[in-house]
Amino acid sequence: MAQPIEQLLQSNKVWQGSQWQQANIDVQSSGYKQLDQQLPHHGWPHSGLTEVLYEKHGVGELQLLLPALAKLSQQERWIIWVAPPFMPNAPALQQHGVDISKLIIVRAKQCQDILWTIEQALKSGSCSAVLGWLDHLDLTASRRLQLAAEQGNCHSYLFRPQQQQQQSSSASVRLAVNVSQRSQQINYHLLKRRGAAPLYNQELTRLN
Repeated sequence: MAQPIEQLLQSNKVWQGSQWQQANIDVQSSGYKQLDQQLPHHGWPHSGLTEVLYEKHGVGELQLLLPALAKLSQQERWIIWVAPPFMPNAPALQQHGVDISKLIIVRAKQCQDILWTIEQALKSGSCSAVLGWLDHLDLTASRRLQLAAEQGNCHSYLFRPQQQQQQSSSASVRLAVNVSQRSQQINYHLLKRRGAAPLYNQELTRLN
């Protein structure tokens, strides 16, 4: 005979989605009050994957991370950039508080080499964050990176073309960043945020 829902909930045999939101999960503030309020547990997930899908380079995809990177660069660990499309602008990073002495740039061209480098950096335990640019990432590889981030206690930020949006991913957070009609705004869609529904047509003011 089926048990009433109330009895099932009280028996501790059912896991409720709201319990995930109440869990004690480590996060890093994004540095944007509005975005923090929208992200699970009010920040970028620690030891987990965040995917940023961009319409084209330079639409604000990196600016979303600058406040968090500034904080993470205060640790005694490295921030590794794997296969960035352009050489990072050191003066601009410093202007936003990023300690560039903690940055390591790794050049790789083949997708498998990029994936391998990201995974090894995440697992190493010597990085506070790993940023990687990947054109292709299947669900199996995504799960491997998630496990590597947990093993190395590391933030992982993956930048991917927006055309990859339909591919399944184990990331805790997925954002799509688009061209904004206003130059001082970053237009984004929160496609995935564990424990809550997606959000579309959001805008943030760019950092000066």
